[in-house]
Amino acid sequence: MRSARTPVDAPPPDTPRLELRGLRKYFASTGVLAVADVSFAVQPGEIVAIIGENGTGKSTLMNLLFGIHEPDAGEILVDGSPRTITNPQDAIAAGLGMVHQHFELVPSFTVAQNVLLGREPVGRGLYDDRAARAFVGTLAARSGLSIDVSRRAGDLPIGAQQRVEILKALAAEARTLIFDEPTAVLTPPEAEELLVLIHDLAATGRSILFISHKLPEVQAIADRIIVMRRGEIVTTLQRGEADQAELARLMVGREVEQPRMSSDASPQGTVLDLEGVRLPGHGGTGEASLSLRKGEVLGIAGVSGNGQDELIEAIAGLTPVEAGTVHLQGRDITGATPAAIRRAGLAHIAADRMAVGLNLQASLEENAAATAFRSSRFARRGVVRRRERRAFARRLIEDYEVRGSAPTRAVRTLSGGNLQKIVIGRELAGDPAVVLANQPTRGLDVGSIEFVHRTLLQACEAGVGVLLVSTELDEVLALSHRIAVMYQGRLIGPFAHDQIDRERIGRLMAAGEEAA
Repeated sequence: MRSARTPVDAPPPDTPRLELRGLRKYFASTGVLAVADVSFAVQPGEIVAIIGENGTGKSTLMNLLFGIHEPDAGEILVDGSPRTITNPQDAIAAGLGMVHQHFELVPSFTVAQNVLLGREPVGRGLYDDRAARAFVGTLAARSGLSIDVSRRAGDLPIGAQQRVEILKALAAEARTLIFDEPTAVLTPPEAEELLVLIHDLAATGRSILFISHKLPEVQAIADRIIVMRRGEIVTTLQRGEADQAELARLMVGREVEQPRMSSDASPQGTVLDLEGVRLPGHGGTGEASLSLRKGEVLGIAGVSGNGQDELIEAIAGLTPVEAGTVHLQGRDITGATPAAIRRAGLAHIAADRMAVGLNLQASLEENAAATAFRSSRFARRGVVRRRERRAFARRLIEDYEVRGSAPTRAVRTLSGGNLQKIVIGRELAGDPAVVLANQPTRGLDVGSIEFVHRTLLQACEAGVGVLLVSTELDEVLALSHRIAVMYQGRLIGPFAHDQIDRERIGRLMAAGEEAA
């Protein structure tokens, strides 16, 4: 059950486990120098974090290491020996493993089948499922990864799916593990568990490259922090050499401020009203009722999976409600189509920008016009007005600072932060009355988060009602005039901002009620 690996002599003492020398990558199709002469080394048992803004080259650098892209210049050394890595198989053979931000699992396969995909045990010419489950079960127990290896991957919660990705790398005997935004889709408890696991993996002698936008977890786990900006390394810091504010400044190249809602705001007039809405999959556990006012941010906190996504999708018309009514600007939109609800004044920033918010195979200008492509703004008598569509895309790129892009560029090539800017720019362009903002800063760097927060607050100041759903409690507390908590399909609150604090929200998130 051992993976094939090119044998190498034992390296001399103090030889880096992994070393990059002058790596460079230029994408001629977009004119972007994504990685510019990057050099650094990682020792056995060391955790090195790489931070930087969205689009600064971090993921491209990791893709060079894992053979998804080939460098234009430079070399990669493993245990002191140069290695040619032109595909993921070369990377795996060199002892590299990558845990991707967007999991690469086969949903219909079991955990064991996913972990050993391509290295399946065979008995009498047939796949030996018993041997696979035994091997993966032993590996999981030895690695501290509690998981049912016989369950289908698609049935697992997000945190468990990530453990499967880690097991895939460990089963291939990876000595260097690359974690690309590993906590972006995890709940806070899941993220804490992952950081403990990564620390334990490093303690066994494995080298860790850790890519994250969440500065507190970077500070908590990294031995060294490499800061990148515009494809280059600008500085390398030892643990404790800089606080979060300094790290943010180094990443962005300027001071970063946290926009906050104005306590002087006095929202008036209901723009969105929910009465007794019962959500799909949460039929017996409670109902959601709320009123969102013009010029207000109403924040909804809660542990992921308690009905927040279903609530947003029900309001947007993507899923039917089991009971209750939804009114938008006084109009009953219960059961209306998504297109009709948009025309009534609703904008939707989806939680999953990759699967729901955008068509990754289409260009930026096609995505920018996707929600209004039939309107007179972008079409006339059924013919696309390409000049108007392209001009709109150019304005969106400029106004929302979408870096390294052009209207004709496929959005799949852009970073997460730039993808989110496209979604937000498109959604706000239609002058909506209500914006549904579901996890609007998930996976974004501090500069992009600042931009998104400022944009939402500006929309609010212009009279838009913003319904904000976030698992980031700091985000909810900073932006919201009123705060509600979602628990098992039931909406608790809302409470005025000055009537609720972090501790009280935590109790409601954990148990749906407060201690007597």
